[in-house]
Amino acid sequence: MVLQRQFITDSAGRPIGVILPLEEYNLVAELLTQRLAVSLLQERLRAMEAAAHDEVFLADSDQTMQDFDRVDREWWEPAS
Repeated sequence: MVLQRQFITDSAGRPIGVILPLEEYNLVAELLTQRLAVSLLQERLRAMEAAAHDEVFLADSDQTMQDFDRVDREWWEPAS
């Protein structure tokens, strides 16, 4: 018996996925991993960009900087 691709459909009959034999999956596995890594990186970059405009994040960041101000002055040399 040779396994073939099996398509998965939703309740309306639209294709939403596929089950691949391992041989075929192995052909695309690395590409899928790379695509997911790029997608994750893009999401992280979007989150960083959004943080720059997030009032709560900015207030928290300012408070953190104030909290460490005294220690920073003790441990770091003044800028020339």
